[in-house]
Amino acid sequence: MSLHQFLLEPITCHAWNRDRTQIAISPNNHEVHIYKKSGNQWLKTHELKEHNGHITGIDWAPKSDRIVTCGADRNAYVWSQKEGVWKPTLVILRINRAATFVKWSPLENKFAVGSGARLISVCYFESENDWWVSKHIKKPIRSTILSLDWHPNNILLAAGSCDFKCRVFSAYIKEVEEKPGPTPWGSKMPFGAVLAEFGGAGGGGWVHSVSFSASGNRLAWVSHDSTVTVVDSSKTQKTEFLPLLSVIFVSENCLVAAGHDCCPMLFRCDDSGALAFVSKLDLPKQSIQRNMSAMERFRNMDKRATTEDRNTTLDTLHQNSITQVSIYEGDKRDCRKFCTTGIDGAMTIWDFKSLEASIQGLRIM
Repeated sequence: MSLHQFLLEPITCHAWNRDRTQIAISPNNHEVHIYKKSGNQWLKTHELKEHNGHITGIDWAPKSDRIVTCGADRNAYVWSQKEGVWKPTLVILRINRAATFVKWSPLENKFAVGSGARLISVCYFESENDWWVSKHIKKPIRSTILSLDWHPNNILLAAGSCDFKCRVFSAYIKEVEEKPGPTPWGSKMPFGAVLAEFGGAGGGGWVHSVSFSASGNRLAWVSHDSTVTVVDSSKTQKTEFLPLLSVIFVSENCLVAAGHDCCPMLFRCDDSGALAFVSKLDLPKQSIQRNMSAMERFRNMDKRATTEDRNTTLDTLHQNSITQVSIYEGDKRDCRKFCTTGIDGAMTIWDFKSLEASIQGLRIM
């Protein structure tokens, strides 16, 4: 594992470039900072300043090398690099509440933005006007959209929201793509059609994060009632942990989730459809023990706003909630390394090879 402390501020969200040599993070304000790896150090190379509200989502398109950002100022921008400078292009979102999440589609010809306006803006490029325009998916969403994920076919879109539901929509835009073929989720896919709806009957919680598997036949999400759910198997696993904030498939059967427990966790869905908790992936004995300098001690006291130097260090590498999990090496079919960022301002890269060696019985299948 490699831990890097970028900031004292929380990292709201992050996105990697294609070859993982650069990372874009938001330090809990209206800016995006791009860091480049140089040896063992991360050096800040760019600051993207166009938003005038908190940044809530970043996504970096691997093939076209464009960054899309959205924020509480109800705007989204697509950033392209020209002669070493990142230039923004306006997106016409047409929303009256904060944007909350953004995600490029697999073919990178469109992206989806969730918002507090109880709708999803699916955006595509209009070359005549040189801007990005949007179509809205509104019904039957009853609350803020918290997370989105695209199906591998570039058409279907999963959305988790504060109305305790996880839904699968069609985001087919005839202006930019061919008519889609049938999938296990359905065959008729006009724009905005609800192909599936889960959750919300009597229990549940805000849906913090959603993830399609590599095949697109499974869908996982985590809710504020500390549950992890995988559909296809339609099994819910109630955990004894604090709520999880982010989930991602690391193979067709395994998923990693992390959240308020400051520690990533592995779940497995077997062929019979049963979902089971496998292991915490951050073992206390592996945590880096180090002597703290006086400067660090005062900085930590400042961070926690206390005058006494109480030892409140957690056993985990992250010292506060993990807000986002992303794949660092490999893909959803076969992930070899993954990355977490959190409220403690730290970024950790986890290696499944070394995790399998140190945790007995751990196998990613």
